[in-house]
Amino acid sequence: MKPFRKLPLPFLRVFEAAGRTASFATAAQELDLSPSAVSHSIRKLEETVNLRLFQRSTREVKLTREGAILLEHVQRGMDEMQRGLALVTADGQSPLRLHTAPSFATQWLLPRLSGFVRENPNIDLRFSASTDYARFENDDFDLDIVYGEPKPSPHEKIPLALEKLTPLCSPELAARIGSPEDLYAHTLIQCDVQMFQWKGWFEANDLTPPNHYGLHFDRSSMAIAAAVDGLGVVLESTLLADRELKNGTLACPLLGSTREVPYIGHYLVYPKRLHHHQAFDTFRTWLLTELGVEHPAPDSGTNA
Repeated sequence: MKPFRKLPLPFLRVFEAAGRTASFATAAQELDLSPSAVSHSIRKLEETVNLRLFQRSTREVKLTREGAILLEHVQRGMDEMQRGLALVTADGQSPLRLHTAPSFATQWLLPRLSGFVRENPNIDLRFSASTDYARFENDDFDLDIVYGEPKPSPHEKIPLALEKLTPLCSPELAARIGSPEDLYAHTLIQCDVQMFQWKGWFEANDLTPPNHYGLHFDRSSMAIAAAVDGLGVVLESTLLADRELKNGTLACPLLGSTREVPYIGHYLVYPKRLHHHQAFDTFRTWLLTELGVEHPAPDSGTNA
């Protein structure tokens, strides 16, 4: 492949603006250039790479297939340059951006966050919670805590704590449950987005699953809250319900007499980079320590 060592970066800047806006005139206005200067830069870039990047007509310009591919990579490169500039010019106050699964945030992370903030008062944390995966290149997140096995990607992933699913309910309701068969007489709360449902738990305990479940939720946090309020029995992770189990608002009526369903429910995901946000290692170490997870070997040059 021919190296383009003398390729002027301004050409790429003009190309990115023209490709993004699909207009030489708009790109010229954005960059404070004349339309002829934009057209000249694009033509010189096409000559340098020996490719046609735009289809031109009297009414519009449109990226060719090669132009569209190049635009994607140029934009990614510009994003990385912006990230690098932010790292080297940061005054220590730039935020650490964390994306997380919603129920993990409300049930496990937030109840423990005061300890981290107290120990690291100078770290500015920014949180975002959704069931989507973080798009590190576009959304500028540093870390993502996802529910379920992450999709194949070039990113690093660390399995978090081994979670156990078991029936949970209010102490008052637990007093009326002495055997697994007693569950048939109670409202069963189901979280529809959970990897393992009541059907799997009944089968793991050699029982016939019921045909009806009284309450359905699409968030573990809501399902747990419903169980705390005495609305029924929920099959949930003891990790996510740890606060409620410790403060006594939830109980495990069948613990020790039935099989729990163990699984790894959450993963920590982050891009493979030589240099991360300066608070990256601090937060990652704290998170894994709190969860009792063995720390991976530190990345080379992690701290900026």
